[in-house]
Amino acid sequence: MILWLNPVTGASGDMLLGALLGLGAPLERVRDAVAGTGLTGWRLAAEPVQVAGVAATKAVVEVDDRAPERRAAELLERVGRAAPEPVAALASAAVRAIAEAEAALHDRHPDDVHLHEIGGLDTVVDTVGVAAALHALDITAVHSAPLALGSGTVRCAHGVLPAPAPATLALLRGAAVVGTDLDGETVTPTGAALLGAVGTSYTPPPAMTVRATAFGAGTKRFAQRPNVLSATLGEPRDAAATEPMVVLESNVDDVSAEVLGHVVDRALRAGAADAWTSPATMKKSRPGNTVHVLCAPDREAELTRLLLAETGSLGLRRHQVDRRAVPRSTTTVEVEGHPVRIKQGPWHAKPEHDDVAAAAEALDRPLRTVAAQALAAHQEHRLTRTSHE
Repeated sequence: MILWLNPVTGASGDMLLGALLGLGAPLERVRDAVAGTGLTGWRLAAEPVQVAGVAATKAVVEVDDRAPERRAAELLERVGRAAPEPVAALASAAVRAIAEAEAALHDRHPDDVHLHEIGGLDTVVDTVGVAAALHALDITAVHSAPLALGSGTVRCAHGVLPAPAPATLALLRGAAVVGTDLDGETVTPTGAALLGAVGTSYTPPPAMTVRATAFGAGTKRFAQRPNVLSATLGEPRDAAATEPMVVLESNVDDVSAEVLGHVVDRALRAGAADAWTSPATMKKSRPGNTVHVLCAPDREAELTRLLLAETGSLGLRRHQVDRRAVPRSTTTVEVEGHPVRIKQGPWHAKPEHDDVAAAAEALDRPLRTVAAQALAAHQEHRLTRTSHE
């Protein structure tokens, strides 16, 4: 599914959460995700409200502990407990972005920085809640019109600062924005961090079939326009929802790890869409493995022969499945002269391991260091491309 936002009065964590709940994200699933962090003394409700004649959903977040300041590491540890893993990953990415922005402003390490206005436990509810709602709605791509920025000043722990606040501006790097006559902060750090973490593309509405619309209500009231975040949920029009595939499986208990790796490599070279192994307990409690091969129907016969010949198995199982693949693209960046391919999906970017390993060996650096350099180069490339569009 595609989410398109029209933030004519900006965006905040609670406005995003309200809009997603209004689109049909199950409130109980969102609550369960927040509860999985171990947080206590909190409440989340979705209330229908009218904002200047517009019917909207207000995400009401209450926490008993109202301390506004905490170390970023404490919030990161908390959101990292959320389930399932994609929810924890997205919420962690948003909180980490906030910590890194504040750390850069105050010349501190992100783990040591103290978050002030956004250090409250309601930030846990907002970030995990939005991540869980996106996951529940099966949203794989987020698009948005330019973010409306207010002006004037904002009062915070460091005194009176120009709006948007410095941390918010840092988090908006790469985002499309437009100035307005609205007074004060219209885009909050949490809102900016969540939009960045989900990889928002700032475009007109993409080609899609509209399935639902909703408005997330903000807390402020403006004389000029209703403070709501417009959200539209749609299905891509230019991509098939699913494609038929076949899964081949065989249990083996007398095949070495080296041979299993060889089978997976050969299956992939022979045209399998994916191949993998999983541990299994065989009869008489013997340890073994299951070899799985995912392929298109026209590759089934060849891959069946390959799987039986390479493993020596006396049989296999097959079953038909439907696969849904999200859009992805591959670009190449350079790390000090060494090419590294980056696979980019709607949510995350990942360097190709073989390229990273080759560059790390050539540069005599740790693998994780080169991977981080490649991702930084990829992000810089995306920001440069966005600024030229």
